[in-house]
Formats: sequence, C-alpha cells, structure tokens
Amino acid sequence: MADLIVISFDTEADAEGAYATIQGLADDLVVELAGLALVKVDSDGKMKVEHPGAAGDVGLGATSGALFGFLLGILFFVPWAGLIFGGAFGALIAGLDKSGIDSEFRERVKSAVAAGKSAVVLYATKLTEDKFAAAIAPYRGTIVQTSLSAEAEEELIHDAAQ
Repeated sequence: MADLIVISFDTEADAEGAYATIQGLADDLVVELAGLALVKVDSDGKMKVEHPGAAGDVGLGATSGALFGFLLGILFFVPWAGLIFGGAFGALIAGLDKSGIDSEFRERVKSAVAAGKSAVVLYATKLTEDKFAAAIAPYRGTIVQTSLSAEAEEELIHDAAQ
C-alpha cells in the first residue's frame, strides 16, 4: 500500500524547509519515495510545481514517475468544477473515486493548498511515521493523506497508461 500525502504550509519558507527535510529522510531511509513535489501558490492563485526529477535524490521508475505526475495533475490541474473532456478522462476520474482519491480528498487538498500557501506532495511506498512526523513538526504543516491499496495503484497505473 502506498500513501499519497499532501502537507500544506502557511509560508513558502516552511514548505521549502519541509521539502528539503523529506529529501534527507529519504536518504536516511525513514521514507521511501515514489514521488516528491513542492507546490507553491502565489497570492493570485497561480501554481508552480517543483520536483527533484532525474537529477534529484528521488529515484523514480518510469511507471511510478508517470503515476505520480498523473496524481499531481488530478490534484492540482484538473478543474475543480468537474469539466470532463471525453469518456477516457471521465473513466479516470471514476477510477480515482474508487481508489481512495475521491472528491472529498480532492476538496480537502483544494482548501489546504489555497492562494498564498505552499505544499509538499509525497507519494511514499514506506514510511516510519514517528520519525517522519517528528522531523517535519517544526514546519507546522497541515496534513491531508490518503492510502492507496496495491490494487488501486495498479488500476490507476493501467488507467493512466491508456
């Protein structure tokens, strides 16, 4: 089972600090990452996404990297009003609802990552919760989390590939 965790921060500096800390936790094997991104939202609501990529500390396989990119797109770039562009895209949204990334989770992310806030998004395959929580506590983030079963993850990978 994998965890998709979104941590919202009131300041960009706190988000950047947590992002760097999480990369260090990955080096120390406190967390095994399949994806990591820093999302910055300016006061006008314009979003910028940064991620370590191939040169960073997070080694992403092609499949997990594609899935993480897909998840970021669904969480942050798909219109919240639910505009659906064709049947395949509608099937993907329906698949997300079955997998645990339902509209309630997306709404919690939307409210937590509003204009002027920043967030760290991580897709973790393994997490030592107590050490992770202690390391990021100084940054005062708000956590929104969902867990994906292995079956749901496989279904999303399949749907994203089509």
